[in-house]
Amino acid sequence: MPVSTVSERPDLDTGPLLRVRDLAVEFRRGGTDTSTVRAVNGVSLELAPATALGILGESGSGKSVTAKALMGILPVPAARVTGGSALLRGQLDLLSMDERTRRRTIGSRVAMVFQDALTALNPVHPVGRQIAELYRVHRGMSRGAARQAAVRMMDRVRIPDAARRAGDYPHQFSGGMRQRIVIAMALALDPEVLIADEPTTALDVTVQAQILDLLREQQQERRMGLILITHDISVVSEVTDEVAVMYAGRLVEQGPTGQVLTRPAHPYTVGLSRSVAGAGPDGRLPAIPGAPPDLALLPGGCSFAPRCAQVRDRCLTEVPVSLPVGPGRRAACHVTEEVLVGGR
Repeated sequence: MPVSTVSERPDLDTGPLLRVRDLAVEFRRGGTDTSTVRAVNGVSLELAPATALGILGESGSGKSVTAKALMGILPVPAARVTGGSALLRGQLDLLSMDERTRRRTIGSRVAMVFQDALTALNPVHPVGRQIAELYRVHRGMSRGAARQAAVRMMDRVRIPDAARRAGDYPHQFSGGMRQRIVIAMALALDPEVLIADEPTTALDVTVQAQILDLLREQQQERRMGLILITHDISVVSEVTDEVAVMYAGRLVEQGPTGQVLTRPAHPYTVGLSRSVAGAGPDGRLPAIPGAPPDLALLPGGCSFAPRCAQVRDRCLTEVPVSLPVGPGRRAACHVTEEVLVGGR
């Protein structure tokens, strides 16, 4: 059975590929404390066909939890989705589908590249066998045909001498090559949506650039949707078409990447942009003061208020609502107009 190609995919680019509405995820606190913490609070996103969406924010902002909720791999029973929907092609809800449908969907229509390639791969099986297993389970291929398809997939992600190296184990590959193997597994069944969670963590700058180029190349070649989760604003600027900025479990700003990064509408995005713009007049790298809040002890009003240089009285008492700030752009801030004026 031949591996599917992009040309075989029907042209369904008439609406959002993935529409997430009001996603909420809670974690149960451990020990004798039975209270819950809301790690994701009312997140709404849209991923258009053949585009790349970046989800940007500091550690603990809710980026990875959002991805795991969409994939159905939240740690049980500690975490659970408490609200929202995630419609694929306007029909299939990733959050409420039954287990049988989930087994058919995850991997074949929605796939994920995990942060740590070494732990994502099974250490006791050759990498070729791990990729081939996808073809055997989901496509019903014979053992020989599945191995050939796995070798072709390794070759597509530019693993040198793929036919020979298919018999090697994960520990025999470098970090960058292992990440290519993980990408090969995610792409093997030609998914419509690929979620990449911090895919370049712990890789050196040169290898990081190669992996990002590979992801973008494959996304464009296959016309699939890509969700790239990262804390690195430079990665977002290089790879994505749209960006959603998260803070303390909420979306604070979203829109076209170029516009959001060059003319932010939220003080948090301003701080992120300045932190990679270079040293300030005193020779020090600008940084956002303070630290992200404890989700169990969120301040009243805007969660970013304790760290914000433009805080106003209403910021301390009123939670800002996400509102349009331009074509295809939204921000949740009480001082958006001032931020935009200051960025001109």
